[in-house]
Amino acid sequence: MILTVHGIASVFWGPPGQVLLYDIVGMRVLPSAVRLNATSRYLGLLAGPAVGAAFLLALGPTWGILVNALFYLPLVLFLWRAPYGPRFQKDRPPSRPVRGLSDIVSTIADIRDSKIIVSMILLSGAAAMLISHAYQAQMPSYAQDLGHGTAGLFYGLLLAADAAGALSAGIVLEGSGWLLPRPNTAFVLVMIWCGVLAAFAMTTIYPLALILLFAAGFLELSYNSMTQTLVQLNAPPVIRGRVLGLYSVAGLGLRAFSGITIGLGGSLVGIHWSLALSAMVLLAITLLLWTRMRPSGRDGRD
Repeated sequence: MILTVHGIASVFWGPPGQVLLYDIVGMRVLPSAVRLNATSRYLGLLAGPAVGAAFLLALGPTWGILVNALFYLPLVLFLWRAPYGPRFQKDRPPSRPVRGLSDIVSTIADIRDSKIIVSMILLSGAAAMLISHAYQAQMPSYAQDLGHGTAGLFYGLLLAADAAGALSAGIVLEGSGWLLPRPNTAFVLVMIWCGVLAAFAMTTIYPLALILLFAAGFLELSYNSMTQTLVQLNAPPVIRGRVLGLYSVAGLGLRAFSGITIGLGGSLVGIHWSLALSAMVLLAITLLLWTRMRPSGRDGRD
């Protein structure tokens, strides 16, 4: 129940947080802000277990979790008083009443002519529905199949490789200016990601598995930050929040189905084949979307 509430909260705070990024930095450096925001999450995945373990050992489970939660307090207080948001926007469009599910229908109608927005939402949704992070829960089994049992060190290295790849992507892309946000680039990154995950699923060599997971993390952060940036840049200002909400529903809400494709599929055909087959299905869908919805412009806009 608590995890369900946590998932709902993630979808709720996602769109406002993305809109706030736009308010803070503006359009010119938005790609950088989106990428750094995503990178910080993976830094937490990489360093978080070590910090959390230290708190648990020093303070025990109850106080350790409480202290961990208190780390959010300074940020919450800052955002409460931060000079951003509706009160500080002189040209902010008038607010629109919330009408429930009809808002989703009207938002879809408003963006259906934008190939970039529609294709990026569909691409993000397909990746979330078929793969997402579901394979990470199976890392103990992968470690065992790679010949290292379920030892914590080797299991941890597999998880760390994926997070380290994503963290490296944020640092490298931010410092180099590579991979500018373009729809075609996002499609290619997802297709390569599919190939890398399929190769990881079938490999029996532990060092190669680490390299492939590092590459998968690098590619995942790259395409995720790019799809979000393209949706942000092309969303009409009047409904930017609603468009980002639709993107979040696709990118976060559809993750529930990856538990079926990867989790239930793994119980039927094995974890290796379930991941490999899911990756190949996503590759086929991505190719179909690319050929049917590829925008003609090269600058990431309609």
